[in-house]
Amino acid sequence: MIAERAAGGREPYLAARVLDALLREDYGGLAGRVTRSRNGVALRLPGPGGRLVSLVAGSPFQDFTVAPTESLRLAEVLGALRAVAHPADAAGVEAFARECHEALRALEAHDARREEVLARLPRAPGGPARATGPGHAGGPERASGPADGPDEPDGTALRYEVLAAFTDHPVYPTARSRAGLTEAELLAYAPEFAPSFELRWAAVPRERVSGAPLPAAPEFPRVGLAGGLADTHVLFPVHPLTLPAVRQVPWAVPAPEPHLTVRPTLSMRTVAAGTRTHLKLPLPTSTLGLRNRRSIKPGTLADGAGAELLLRGIAGPGVLLADEQTHAHAGHEYLGWLARRLPPGEIVPVAALLAPLPGGGTVVESLAGRRHGGAGGSGGAVEALLTEYLRLLFATGVRLFVRYGVALEAHQQNLALVLDDGPLKLLVKDNDGMLASPGRLRAAGLAVPDFTDERMLSDDPHALADVFVTITLHLAAAAPAFGALPAARAARLLKETLAEALEPYGEDPMARLLRARTLDAARLVGKSMVTAGTLVDKARTGARDVNKFYGASGPNYLRHPPAAIRPVITQGIS
Repeated sequence: MIAERAAGGREPYLAARVLDALLREDYGGLAGRVTRSRNGVALRLPGPGGRLVSLVAGSPFQDFTVAPTESLRLAEVLGALRAVAHPADAAGVEAFARECHEALRALEAHDARREEVLARLPRAPGGPARATGPGHAGGPERASGPADGPDEPDGTALRYEVLAAFTDHPVYPTARSRAGLTEAELLAYAPEFAPSFELRWAAVPRERVSGAPLPAAPEFPRVGLAGGLADTHVLFPVHPLTLPAVRQVPWAVPAPEPHLTVRPTLSMRTVAAGTRTHLKLPLPTSTLGLRNRRSIKPGTLADGAGAELLLRGIAGPGVLLADEQTHAHAGHEYLGWLARRLPPGEIVPVAALLAPLPGGGTVVESLAGRRHGGAGGSGGAVEALLTEYLRLLFATGVRLFVRYGVALEAHQQNLALVLDDGPLKLLVKDNDGMLASPGRLRAAGLAVPDFTDERMLSDDPHALADVFVTITLHLAAAAPAFGALPAARAARLLKETLAEALEPYGEDPMARLLRARTLDAARLVGKSMVTAGTLVDKARTGARDVNKFYGASGPNYLRHPPAAIRPVITQGIS
């Protein structure tokens, strides 16, 4: 059992978020313990000495959350978790306790180094980058390599990745936990600390490799290997954290010398090797739950590339697709890579919109001021920018859903705004979590991709709607909107832009279904991320995919706006 830590610092913030998640997912029937009296709404913590914890309404994603006046300790929240846990979940409960303490350690380490990290970031750009070349105009196009500046792993693009890492996940409470990594390893490789480091390399037998050659791969002698090995082997990039695991692969030949300076992006296993080039590499850790391993299985990269090819023809105007066609795998979960090429323009991950800026304000306020400076002050400018974004997001998501039966797992990390001198564009990447209907694709005259992962295909329209609601609506739309605007304005904007996107499709059955599951629904579906990701074994949840396990529901903020929102970004992070 993990030794409990004393209260103080970031612990009350994290403990409240953990209890909120357990309450939202109703783990162990916790929601049934909520009481109502003349003194308000409260939860009596189960277990010895359990006390009343005051709750308040206000979160867009659940009915009640821990009141801001409460000061919880992880010990009492984890004690309550253990008291309600099923005996079969004992191992998962202790794994989640480790997650909590790893997340707390990461929060405290970031607080201690926040100002130093900010001081090292490149200055904000004075205005949107001027785009030239492929991907600038019209419909979805594949990005095609470096386009506007030296191909170096630093610059303003990495600034947004680091700032995005300053914010917490909208709903998953322990997202800062990277299972098994030490504080020293976090400082050296996690994006919130803005490090740079050199990649390691390994030679793998050519006959084991499927995929493309790595562009600009180093010569074998450059990484300390005999040149003659190139006749039979291929060099694979290896993240330094993964090198110990690669050393255990009997047919791999780790190179003694590092080569190529890179910087981590918000997705820690993806590193920037140039201004417009990212490398996605396996990592020996888990994030967003113990079962969300950051290794790369054979077939995953090819599935993502196939999804990109499908989307290239159907995504519609204003959507750019990262080029993810260049990849290779050696049949081992720690030996694979993807070279991602990004389009021109100023690329801002949606996850960075609420991020704090040095000297005050947020990224979305800064972008809105530059783009809509005359739109009625800061609040009006922010709403104008979010209106642009939400119209494009919902027009794209609804079109894909209704016409083609496609739902993207384009959450706040996989989706970015692209700003240049023209209309706002969306950049979509990492499409291996997409869900598509074979029947709808065939009806539209399209070939069904030959995905290795059969979980990417389903003719169940409700399964597609689950992805739309939990990813497109909750994470990509509602989280930034409620974080940037007053709750009533955010709810109105979300409702109006979604209704606008659905209106052209009238009584189409898929449009009617999506309208019923969103605008007209009494409650909105939610994912039970902690339950499926760590607490409960897949044999008990029955989840085919822990990222698509829906055991929770929350209020429909499109119909009943929350009175107020407790921000996820709090003092110490912001």
